[in-house]
Amino acid sequence: MADTDNKTFNRRSKPQHQPLYDAGGRMQPRDNDLEEAVLGALMLEKDAYTLVCDLLRPESFYEPANQLVYAAIQQLGAAQRPIDMLTVTEKLRQNGDLEKVGGAVFISDLTSRVASGAHVEYHARIVAQKYLARELITFASSIESKAFDESNDVDDLLQEAEGRLFEISQRNVKKDVTQIDPVIGQAIEQIQIAANQKSGLSGLQSGYHDLDKVTSGWQNSDLIIIAARPAMGKTAFVLSMAKNMAVNYNIPIAVFSLEMSNLQLVNRLICNTCEIEGEKIKSGRLSQMEWDQLLSRVKHLYSAPLYIDDTPSLSIFELRTKARRLQREHNIQFIIIDYLQLMNASGMKYGSREQEVSLISRSLKQLAKELNIPIIALSQLNRSVENRADGKRPQLSDLRESGAIEQDADMVCFIHRPEYYVKSTTDAEGNDIRGLAEFIIAKHRSGSVGDIKLRFQGMYARFENWDDNPSSSLKTVGSKLNSESIEGEQQPSANPLMGGNADFLMSSDDAPTPF
Repeated sequence: MADTDNKTFNRRSKPQHQPLYDAGGRMQPRDNDLEEAVLGALMLEKDAYTLVCDLLRPESFYEPANQLVYAAIQQLGAAQRPIDMLTVTEKLRQNGDLEKVGGAVFISDLTSRVASGAHVEYHARIVAQKYLARELITFASSIESKAFDESNDVDDLLQEAEGRLFEISQRNVKKDVTQIDPVIGQAIEQIQIAANQKSGLSGLQSGYHDLDKVTSGWQNSDLIIIAARPAMGKTAFVLSMAKNMAVNYNIPIAVFSLEMSNLQLVNRLICNTCEIEGEKIKSGRLSQMEWDQLLSRVKHLYSAPLYIDDTPSLSIFELRTKARRLQREHNIQFIIIDYLQLMNASGMKYGSREQEVSLISRSLKQLAKELNIPIIALSQLNRSVENRADGKRPQLSDLRESGAIEQDADMVCFIHRPEYYVKSTTDAEGNDIRGLAEFIIAKHRSGSVGDIKLRFQGMYARFENWDDNPSSSLKTVGSKLNSESIEGEQQPSANPLMGGNADFLMSSDDAPTPF
């Protein structure tokens, strides 16, 4: 639609963009007639603004004068004031913008050129699409220029490109409302599925019975934050749970480890599954009985639908790409991230680390909704926990770096081991706290909160149900790794069945205890 040349007002009295052209001589997408038609309709129709308020922003308009007029309309709408020619003119005068747009004559002309506002929503969508096209053109031109500059690192440029494109898409993606009937059908179907399951859970089983009773299983589209101070066993907990879910229930799981290598994680899984102390896995100093046990039990880990990515300093945009591919290729139903504060949002600029963490947590929630799977992200706590005299139990205000984590999460949980702080086998009431780990649900958007008892076995880097008997059937070497015998057998330094050494289990920087 071409711009109208015959105007009843002086077009020179208001600021205008000079049309921008690309290298091929093409003009940027714009339609001033449609922009003015939308503005005129907004001042004529009483409820027109409610139809377009989520579609348009002032920058959606190409002409600067139109941007100022819509900004005034937006302010009136936000204040729930009437929107008409007189109120918009007065608002522009208060803002000091009336003369900038061409005076009251320009506002009057906008309304006189529109006979009806019946098609305002359709026209507004066209204006919004042209604005999105201009954004993409600007984005592509900027990336193209930087790509020609050989001083720019290509990997950094890729991160920037993905980050900016993600930002543009998130600003412009709108989801239509849904009438309740089909949603009721989905809810009933979900209830029926839960009723037909032996577990009676609507979500994914964690393998921890008391926890599953409270959560009804990990629910699709939920973002779950599990936080603790160092040495509480965050990683040990999620690995124990991942083993339960992947091995026992055959649930495909992806683990993104930003802190530990895939070999370190597998070493811990072997320690967990085979019930062999972490120091022995690290050193390879196993007795014949322990070798037999390792080879017998490690078979359970083979072919488990467990996928590990140990990319350091993973960006939220890389995570989205990898998670989508994993779901497409391997039907991933559960994601674990260790841990949130090590992620970044490279390619985008922030005023503070807190703002960056806020975007990361918000993006994780969006990803959980997009893939319709639960996502668990581990998080650090502030040191203020250590200064507390009330048993050092964590609370929501202890979440590190950003209050947005608490806001975005559907569940916030803490792991607390009283034994670590009390340095005793009993608490103040005389209760036995050996191996006690409290899984504290501090926020639960769709359920109850409370404490769940788990049993922590540090030597195996494993969490178990509290009512399970501690694994004590296997006799193992004590703290001396070079003991000569166990039950009269000489301890070999290598696995005779492997025909060599145990390097495939070793990691030079593997930690002996879970943190």
